[in-house]
Amino acid sequence: MSGAAAGPIRLLIVDDHPIVRDGLRGVFAGDPDFAVVAEAADGAEAVTRAEAVEVDVILMDLRMPGMGGVEAITRLRALGNPARVLVLTTFDSDRDVLPAIEAGATGYLLKDARRDELIRAVRAAHAGQSVLAPSVAGTLMGRVGAREPDSLSPRERDVLRLVAAGATNQAAARELMVSEATIKTHLIHLYNKLGVRDRAAAVAVAYERGILG
Repeated sequence: MSGAAAGPIRLLIVDDHPIVRDGLRGVFAGDPDFAVVAEAADGAEAVTRAEAVEVDVILMDLRMPGMGGVEAITRLRALGNPARVLVLTTFDSDRDVLPAIEAGATGYLLKDARRDELIRAVRAAHAGQSVLAPSVAGTLMGRVGAREPDSLSPRERDVLRLVAAGATNQAAARELMVSEATIKTHLIHLYNKLGVRDRAAAVAVAYERGILG
């Protein structure tokens, strides 16, 4: 992904329903800021298309025959594909949201979003900013809030070490080859486990408890 400001944002639309792909293509048709450069009907085809064509943002459905969206996101990240992935689905349960965010999705939007919301979300995803539908954010926070504090996972420790070294979310995401949304999710989890509200307190408590040393 070149991310050049002069050109349009190149989109890959992934959905197993042709009518949905047609509708999404129509949202961006005629807008010089966007170009739909490819479409795919499942996750495997999405990975192939994303590797063959230069893509900036992928609009990714989750539940599709064959390879689903989460596996496709995982494959793309493993391949080092730089395209941002904006999940666009009808499902906002924690069993859909968490795996997608943890796999590396930049954002998560529902299909009932308005046209202007979708366009803003694509622009934000292209800029590397996290985009979460309100119900999705509520699902995520509810799941985190319901968890009992326990030991940090290896990846949470990796994030904490980077934060302690002064890394920004963007730098941590680049170092761990995940999205900023994923880093934020890990931070929410470790804040909850450590009983803190911010980065500085998390680092202080981690040193105090011997997690960092």
